[in-house]
Amino acid sequence: MQVLIVEDDLALGSFLQKGMKLEGHDVEWVGDGEAALLHAEEHRPDLMVLDLSLPRKDGTEVLAEMQGRFNEMAVLVLTGRSQVEERVKCLNLGADDCLLKPFSFHELTARCRALLRRREQFADPMLRHGDVELNRMDRRVARSGVGVELTVKEFNLLEFLMLRRGRCCSRTELLKEVWHMSPDAGTNVVDVYINYLRKKLSAASGGLDAGYSVIETVRGEGYQMGSVKRLSQRVNEFPRRAVFASA
Repeated sequence: MQVLIVEDDLALGSFLQKGMKLEGHDVEWVGDGEAALLHAEEHRPDLMVLDLSLPRKDGTEVLAEMQGRFNEMAVLVLTGRSQVEERVKCLNLGADDCLLKPFSFHELTARCRALLRRREQFADPMLRHGDVELNRMDRRVARSGVGVELTVKEFNLLEFLMLRRGRCCSRTELLKEVWHMSPDAGTNVVDVYINYLRKKLSAASGGLDAGYSVIETVRGEGYQMGSVKRLSQRVNEFPRRAVFASA
């Protein structure tokens, strides 16, 4: 997952960034509230770990400005303020959970995983990207209305990529989150299954996306869902073939 840590304490911020990277996540760290809002707007992370005592804008101001703008992002607040009223205020402003300092790193990562599971559980069951549709309830996939038969792992991989469309997922992240394997397992299973998915999705399109993959390779980084605009342009170049393919 893509994580944004907002913490002005240099030692703690560095520790959290390194620790969560070792967990296989893509982690960025900023030190003030204004930088947090700018980063969230530009990168749309899956999770924000937000300290309350921040320069420029404190954590409660950040939460107030984010209301209604980043509904897809989970927020875990870190605070040394022990008053119940402070934590209630954060939750009312849109935070998903609060963790009191000092805390255990293992508890922090466990809460992060729980937040993301909860978000995904109650998300829209129908995911769409261009002409690809994935129904999370029925576990069915279609492209341009044509059903695509996928194995359990193929479905889980496509679901993971579509939930994070708009950003690159590293092989390490996919190996950890989809296969629950160690990043140093020394396997090319991610690349193999990406190839399976590409072939099946291409077949469902009638071959109209030749030379373009709905799942793109980001050299040296990993994979992401392809540009919807580019895919639409590619398909529109061949309207007659589309008719013949469906006849």
